[in-house]
Amino acid sequence: MRTFPPYRAQVVAEIPVTTRAERERALAAAGYNAFNLPANMVSIDLLTDSGTGAVSAKQEAAAAAADRSYAGSESFYRFREALSELTHYPHLLPVHQGRAAERVLFTNVLAPGKISVSNTHFDTTRANVELLGAEARDLPCAEFGDLDSLEPFKGNINLDVLEQLLTGPEAARVGMVLVTITNNGGGGQPVSMANLAAASRLARKHGVPIFLDAARFAENAWLVVQREEGYAGKTPREVAEEAFGLVDGCVASLKKDGIAPMGAFIGLRDPELAQRCEALLIATEGFRTYGGLGAHDLDRVAQGLREVLDPHYLEARAGEAARLAQLANESGVDIVQPPGIHALYLNAGRLLSHLPAGRFPGHSLACELYLAGGIRCAELGSLYIGELDENNELVTPAPFELVRLALPRRTYSRGHYDYVAEILGDIAKNPESVPGYRIVEAPKILRHFNLTMAPVA
Repeated sequence: MRTFPPYRAQVVAEIPVTTRAERERALAAAGYNAFNLPANMVSIDLLTDSGTGAVSAKQEAAAAAADRSYAGSESFYRFREALSELTHYPHLLPVHQGRAAERVLFTNVLAPGKISVSNTHFDTTRANVELLGAEARDLPCAEFGDLDSLEPFKGNINLDVLEQLLTGPEAARVGMVLVTITNNGGGGQPVSMANLAAASRLARKHGVPIFLDAARFAENAWLVVQREEGYAGKTPREVAEEAFGLVDGCVASLKKDGIAPMGAFIGLRDPELAQRCEALLIATEGFRTYGGLGAHDLDRVAQGLREVLDPHYLEARAGEAARLAQLANESGVDIVQPPGIHALYLNAGRLLSHLPAGRFPGHSLACELYLAGGIRCAELGSLYIGELDENNELVTPAPFELVRLALPRRTYSRGHYDYVAEILGDIAKNPESVPGYRIVEAPKILRHFNLTMAPVA
């Protein structure tokens, strides 16, 4: 059979239809920050793929049968069984979402002055490292520097630089290695099994714990099957199990590849570390058998973890992303190549070349997508990671000015993505008309969530 989404809609939600004048007023009222927009003013929401996927009938049936016991509920044991079959970690702790899992684990691994090394830390991951007084250091592979190349594993960690760090004068400061699969902050690019195995060998040789940020473990596994030599005959589940087996543990938001509205977990091998994490979890999140999650969330996740590894589902989802990437390119908008699965990353710096980095072309393109078509998305550029002075003027720009179009799981149809491509094409016809933006006010940490902006004529 030809590839098609192996599911059908049985319940639908209304999509708001708005005018440009209404969107202009809404964006101004939001301080030109998409995070402040009310959802009833957003037509196509590509801000994130976290907790925005459509749950299945089986997930809802499992949720309806959930056991709400405070301690030792049947829902927890079903949750643990699904994760144990996948990861084979002896210690599994439920947590309400990924950033909470990060906080619990990092508090027990890092300390002031320590270094967390990653292929790329994403926003809340970096914040959780820095709030502990530690340093988040990114070591993306050299191949990611060419956004247009078709290198298959541009999400890899730079092994040469990692080895230099682990053998150099700062070696004693390295508290952990964290490999994000897929590399969300690095253009949604996958990590190869060869790279992960080599990073693991280096970390263990030098006595440094290595963990996965495994929020998109299934999508990384699918891309490994498609792209890495020696894996073509394996199933996504087999690849995922191998990935979990190469490291000391993981944190994972299950709002992504758990296809659930809420949920996360910490998986560990070290019993002493697990015991410390459990103590902090109980004190700050909830008892060890629910970790801040409702019983219905535990059961939705347990079922979602089985559904997400269906090769037919992953093939269809990858096909959606590839088709939208092709339509974007045909409309005159370049993306980070090759396309991943969970998101497309638009090259806003190239499209809006008339705007300097200090006028935040990524944010400008994101605002224009909303104004032109009611499409909400996120900037990943100088507004996200650039260095600002005390007046909120850009001092050190990001290496690239990108816009992320995150694709919710099982939520939008081909017609919706065709609409997104049409809006992109309209913008690409006259990109010089898109204005830049300046920062009016911004907090010091995670500024993109709470800042206010203003257009610059």
